[in-house]
Amino acid sequence: MRLFGRKSEPVDPAVAISEFWAWWAEARPQVEAADDKAELMAPAVAAIDPGLVWEIGNGRGSLFALVVSSAANPELRSLAHRWAKAAPEPDAMWEFHPSRQAASIPADVRFPAGPHEFDMARFVVALRVPPGSPRVDISAYHPIFEDVDDDTRMETTMLALDRLLGEDEVARWVGDVTAAQIEPIDALPAIHLPAVVADVAEGFQDEQWALLEGTTARGKKLTATARFPLRPVDYPLYDQHIAVTLPYRKSDGDGLPAGDSLDALNTFHQTLTAALGPAVVAAHVSSEGVRTFHVYADPTGTTERAVRDLVWREGRPAIVTTMDPEWSAVAHFLT
Repeated sequence: MRLFGRKSEPVDPAVAISEFWAWWAEARPQVEAADDKAELMAPAVAAIDPGLVWEIGNGRGSLFALVVSSAANPELRSLAHRWAKAAPEPDAMWEFHPSRQAASIPADVRFPAGPHEFDMARFVVALRVPPGSPRVDISAYHPIFEDVDDDTRMETTMLALDRLLGEDEVARWVGDVTAAQIEPIDALPAIHLPAVVADVAEGFQDEQWALLEGTTARGKKLTATARFPLRPVDYPLYDQHIAVTLPYRKSDGDGLPAGDSLDALNTFHQTLTAALGPAVVAAHVSSEGVRTFHVYADPTGTTERAVRDLVWREGRPAIVTTMDPEWSAVAHFLT
């Protein structure tokens, strides 16, 4: 089995993942018995991709949890989730996750931070939720922050937030983060952060869309409709971008769809949504006689073919498919 050899050669991610789990089936007893698990685990995870980050911690339903994470790298997000999707069923000993999970007892969390030990009991946060925002801005403080450098403060803060909320929940709901050297005046114990985030999340449980207006680079009016909130973390396997651009016949004086064309576009949106398999319509933009639908899909699925099979009668559609793990095509709409 090729696992650690020929590292300079590109490897199909599906093959790399399959080889990891074949290795795991054989090496698991050695991993469990090893005092230095990194000696075994580090090269095995790096063989999938050197940018992945791994850790072994306490499980929720199992004794241990093996986490292989993209560490917020959008290029690796889908790879980590495909790794977890291919994992064996959890058992009494092991469970598997593509992101750090919240600690079952956050108040007991301790870990090294430079030359010091971080303990959650002394971690405090000042919180701000901008009106209408799905994000919580955080100013965090711990007494050891007075004695460590900027990088250590921020790394410690982000790891602590992962332990409080879970890595994916941090990506969903946390906005600006500051690691403060001086305790904020309005700080509260950080263990209350999950309750605040839950209150914010409660307001965004139902599907919502935001309507935006602007102008093109040529000064023409445009309108856009985007999911709100719109976050790639909610669709971790969807890193294929499919742009579907439809010309329309009837428009108003600003070049925006009107009359029968507007009705036809709305009907197409419904048909497109119904036709999608593992995919999502993230946004659509109308300007100068065309509307572009931005679809994100699992590239291992058949979404592109399903989209190409749809019918549009007001002109010839243009369909362009690219890989876009950062969701850069809809960057202006990300929340």
